[in-house]
Amino acid sequence: MHSDTIVALATPSGSGAIAVIRLSGKAAISIASKAFRSVSGKDLRKQVTHTIHLGHVIDGNKTLDEVLVSVFKNPNSYTGEDVIEVSCHGSSYIQQEIIQLFLRLGCRMATPGEFTLRAFLNGKLDLSQAEAVADLISSDNEASHQIAMQQMRGGFSSEIAKLREELLNFASLIELELDFAEEDVEFADRTQFKELIERISFVLKRLIDSFAVGNVIKNGIPVAIVGEPNVGKSTLLNALLNEDRAIVSEIAGTTRDTIEDEISIGGIGFRFIDTAGIRDTEDVVESIGIKKTFEKIDQSQVTIYLFDAYKHIDNLETVRIEIEKIRNKYPQKPLLVLANKIDELNDIQLAAINSNIADILLLSAKTGFGVEQLTNSLLNLINTGALRNNETIVTNSRHYDALLKAFEEIQKVQHGLETGLSGDLLAIDIRQALYHFGEITGEITNDDLLGNIFANFCIGK
Repeated sequence: MHSDTIVALATPSGSGAIAVIRLSGKAAISIASKAFRSVSGKDLRKQVTHTIHLGHVIDGNKTLDEVLVSVFKNPNSYTGEDVIEVSCHGSSYIQQEIIQLFLRLGCRMATPGEFTLRAFLNGKLDLSQAEAVADLISSDNEASHQIAMQQMRGGFSSEIAKLREELLNFASLIELELDFAEEDVEFADRTQFKELIERISFVLKRLIDSFAVGNVIKNGIPVAIVGEPNVGKSTLLNALLNEDRAIVSEIAGTTRDTIEDEISIGGIGFRFIDTAGIRDTEDVVESIGIKKTFEKIDQSQVTIYLFDAYKHIDNLETVRIEIEKIRNKYPQKPLLVLANKIDELNDIQLAAINSNIADILLLSAKTGFGVEQLTNSLLNLINTGALRNNETIVTNSRHYDALLKAFEEIQKVQHGLETGLSGDLLAIDIRQALYHFGEITGEITNDDLLGNIFANFCIGK
């Protein structure tokens, strides 16, 4: 399957200034040379690697386009095979004509992720690095981009590989002891081995804990904006997005469904959800919207409770009751309380709000006052210390699952050492831990796993 030559469009489909068509495989250069005519008469097959050549793609007597052809010879290419990249003009017609020509000359259309799959199979990337390529392509904020880059450069892989190597060395000594069972000797220093297991356990726990941060950074941190009708939730969403995304009206109950949009704050993606106002209503459609509001609070990482400061200035007790209701229902969920429409209040009234409601944020969604303080508060809720220190952060659920399983096996080894378990039983748990480490980097894999991972890539990558 992987000995043939594949072709695909490497840039997004549709019209543009230029498009890049990629070929990879043993016959990539010879196939490209059949369709390419250099302006200087060069033979593409005789050119050195990492060179670019100007010429035309010719189909019989028909010139399809003037192009630049880049030559990458194995093993010094992305896939580890001979690779040709044709930069042509971005007409959809031209792209398809060139691809169809290469197919007739002996190429096969690449499947999703097949170029990166070949890079993995040829040892150019390990499996976690290959998966980071997909994350890098889909990253839409600074934080997710930084995590993907760190993983693609092998930061996560090298950390796992180092632990696996140290564990493997001790595992070899334990296995050696089994060959000399009758002599009752110990080749593996149990004190050093215990220290190693404790260190591995600590690192695994840190990586597992990082997933809570990494997962929300990768997918955007959902923030539900809730409150009574007509308190300014839609106005706040528009102020955060700096556009009129939500309908703003004096009529209570205008927002009947949830409205979502995402922005980047401090390099981290936040997905704001403007919900229907919470109140008692007989309107069937509005009732459905209010039901969805509570569903969205369940799904959110952070809740913003917004109330009309002008309306409630003489009855702040009702606000405190509503705040306590939300806190009691969602005790583990961070809650930010915002007093909106403060532009309509005087200094005495503002002081009363500050003294009656703890940790209150003052806001005027209409004028934009307090929006910056709100965004800073949102950032403070997210643990980005590991990100700033360039520590490894786990974002991939497959890696998370393998780490959990490895941690479970390491805990068994640790318990075995403490209780004086025999070497043959220790060896079983160590082998299982090594297996789960290998699952992450691809040292242990199967065709079904690879098919599932690379099927999620785009064609051409």
